[in-house]
Amino acid sequence: MTDGPPAYLSKASLAQELDMAESTVDEMVKRGVLPKPVKLSPGCVRWEWAAVARALESLAGVRKDDGDPYMQGAKNAANTEGRREPT
Repeated sequence: MTDGPPAYLSKASLAQELDMAESTVDEMVKRGVLPKPVKLSPGCVRWEWAAVARALESLAGVRKDDGDPYMQGAKNAANTEGRREPT
């Protein structure tokens, strides 16, 4: 059993891990906040957790709060302190 998420996650698993809706994952990919998924086979795309973690860590240095709810959600997801354990 591992302590973190799997190396590659489906959209549903990624959304659950980041505590957001799947449509928010789509929007954050569209905005360039999250990396695009990797196509493993026809009809099978996954996000590499290491790339997602790097993208979220890069947000930690962003200080401007422009009121964008998607960016605020990403900043919240990047904050791992006090994070609840998956059930």
